[in-house]
Amino acid sequence: MKSWLLRCALGCWLLAGAGHLSVLAIGAHRGDSGGTVGWPDHNGSSDETSYSALTQIGKTNVERLGLAWYLDLPDEQMLEATPLEVNGVLYFTGSRATVYAVDAASGKLRWSYDPEVWRFAQKMRYIMPANRGVAYAAGRVFVGATDGRLIALDAQSGKPLWSVDTMSPGSVQTITGAPRVFDGKVVIGQGGSDFGARGYVTAYDQATGRQIWRFYTAPGSPDDNRGDPVMERAAATWNGEFWKKGTGAGPWDNITFDKALNRVYIGTGNAAPYDPEERSPGGGDNLFTASIVALDADTGKYVWHYQVNPRDSWDYDDTQQMALADLNIAGKTRRVLMQAPKNGFLYVIDRVTGKPISAGKIGKVTWADHIDLATGRPVEEEGIRYQHGEVTIWPQPAGTHNWHTMSFDPRTGLVYIPYLQLGMSFSKRVSEKGMLGGVAMHLVKQDAEDGKGALLAYDPVQQKPVWKVQHAYYWNGGVMSTAGGLVFQGAADGWFSAYDASTGERLWRFNAGLGIIAAPISYSIEGHQYVAVLVGYGGSNSLGDMMNAGWKYGAQPRRLLAFRLGAAAVLPRSAPQDFSVHPVDDPSIKIDAADAAAGEPLFTAHCSGCHGLNAVSAGAPAPDLRESAVATNCDSLWTAVHDGVFLKKGMARLDQLDGAQVGKICAYIRSRARAARSP
Repeated sequence: MKSWLLRCALGCWLLAGAGHLSVLAIGAHRGDSGGTVGWPDHNGSSDETSYSALTQIGKTNVERLGLAWYLDLPDEQMLEATPLEVNGVLYFTGSRATVYAVDAASGKLRWSYDPEVWRFAQKMRYIMPANRGVAYAAGRVFVGATDGRLIALDAQSGKPLWSVDTMSPGSVQTITGAPRVFDGKVVIGQGGSDFGARGYVTAYDQATGRQIWRFYTAPGSPDDNRGDPVMERAAATWNGEFWKKGTGAGPWDNITFDKALNRVYIGTGNAAPYDPEERSPGGGDNLFTASIVALDADTGKYVWHYQVNPRDSWDYDDTQQMALADLNIAGKTRRVLMQAPKNGFLYVIDRVTGKPISAGKIGKVTWADHIDLATGRPVEEEGIRYQHGEVTIWPQPAGTHNWHTMSFDPRTGLVYIPYLQLGMSFSKRVSEKGMLGGVAMHLVKQDAEDGKGALLAYDPVQQKPVWKVQHAYYWNGGVMSTAGGLVFQGAADGWFSAYDASTGERLWRFNAGLGIIAAPISYSIEGHQYVAVLVGYGGSNSLGDMMNAGWKYGAQPRRLLAFRLGAAAVLPRSAPQDFSVHPVDDPSIKIDAADAAAGEPLFTAHCSGCHGLNAVSAGAPAPDLRESAVATNCDSLWTAVHDGVFLKKGMARLDQLDGAQVGKICAYIRSRARAARSP
């Protein structure tokens, strides 16, 4: 997840009933007639629906699904990637962009490639260790590294073929998303909007790494924009010297290629600074932040845009998955793009024109009443830009849907969404400028479902929920649906489940021994359908207790699991959930109360995204420092923070902090550990 939460250092034709849709092309999925049926693209195929046409595993036999094999990944922590399956091989990434190639039938590791992102230590300050996968084309595997490199590997051997730096020197931008491939090109965006970086997306030649085109998702200075009518148009929606303060719009995750129209759809990030009056005083929509932008796939030229949040003020990214389908709406077949961005609406957009067809609330959404379809603009509630004082709205900046994969099933006509619910209060804090733009924010829980997640089945034509499965915890896994009438999702509690796609009834589950946040996939080899998923719970710990599902740092193995009918492999036991705190403290250490108080904002700004708000970690990507022996000694903490002794394990080197600051952080950690010891 990218947002304010991450300041620490996602060939078969089917006919659906109920009048919902006409036909949908599913790409490489061909059914169960034998041979290999793969998962060649990030969300299954270029339509990005996370749907498998395989039917061998269905409602009547899913109870026979068993573990076929597992692969331990001992050097990993947080696993967000969606694997690919191509020609009998699974390709995926770990948290630090290490690429793995695994035999899809046996689980045997064929090769791995480590891009050694720790060698680019400065970039590790800006994002926690996270990566969502690779792309495959023409015998090459493509990965984006945290530091901004796009790397091509030989799919057979894992040897690097070329590498290109996608970013300018000194950039604060990073890569966590998976590349996309089409027509001899590989395309990648980047994050960094929270720090005001100007976003862009770039297409490179798959064979050589040569840049083919680049499109900026926000305007630059007048000199940068001059002669470019698209950037001049975008700049007219900003005020003041905005290019000196920051713009944003980084396309940090999903990109969709439309084969039918030869277009690429780019989802863009938030505007920055967050306070719109600081970045663009006096108004302006601030294009192309929080938008979908359609580009010509050959040239990268602008075609159309749709902005879901004009003048974004709440970190409401629009980088979420964009699924393509042909829907029957009011008796007419429409080529549509469906998206559930952070802001809580499910949009159905005419992908030919870029005009919204419908938009409905998928859950608890209070920042706007509805979307005016005539103008495409949200009808916002009064005062929600905190211009008149503190305001509390739903959803909070993590959204009702974040990077976790959703799925569209053409047979049921439903979208299956990993739903989130939590509120946030916003207010101005004029004495504090910078990344947040002088905005103070606090999480808000108001009802029983706040702070929890769910699996939501939603009808995009009728714009209404159909069924909902409530989860115990907030941060759960991505979703896949299948032609067998099933929906698969892993959850924070460690259970991997299959649900009836029509009713939401749980038909099967497996205890993975650790929470799941990644999306599953399905593929077929020699007549056997498999379902595979990465198991590695984690995420931004800036949500504190909201993320805590009882998993301790390093206590449970990170794994890739694969299932098929009749299989009976046994997963070794691992440590169970543990919600207790095991503080490490030296009672002889005297804690200076003033230093501890001064250390709290330093810890929050530099450490909380990985180690936890209020020093309460959910276990990954970094340990709870109240339970760490390293933090009992300020000299040891200095070597970890300033000198970077844990760089290779994903711990950033924060050498911009001086000894006094690290000492205050140390005092704060010690105070939190001592408080945890108290009866």
